[in-house]
Amino acid sequence: MKLKSRKKDIIPIKMSTILFLVGIGLLAGFLSGILGIGGGVVMVPLLLIVGFTQHQAQGTSLAAMLPPVTLLAVLQYSKEGHVDWKMAMVISATFIIGGLFGSKLAVAVNEQLLKRIFGVLMLFIALKMIFGK
Repeated sequence: MKLKSRKKDIIPIKMSTILFLVGIGLLAGFLSGILGIGGGVVMVPLLLIVGFTQHQAQGTSLAAMLPPVTLLAVLQYSKEGHVDWKMAMVISATFIIGGLFGSKLAVAVNEQLLKRIFGVLMLFIALKMIFGK
């Protein structure tokens, strides 16, 4: 089985790669449920290990989140009274707009620059989480 991108880059898929992708999905889903993270934080770096380009990893991570992958986790949080639905709807509606503009910029940016921007953001978040209040 082979995956093709618009640029006709071909990524060969071996059974070990499929198992690694299943692991990425399970880990991202678990971390999404327990910490509210998953896409960029977990999937993108792991897809880079498999051999995806930065653009492919980001696009694939976004595509993986298209179905209601967090539905059961959200229902669990909601059941416990930890979801503000009005605020979530505002964020969701504007997330769509931000995603459109962000993706237009991301595909236009050089691969190395995009990878560095992603890395700096991840480092900033990590430092903030470790040393912040």
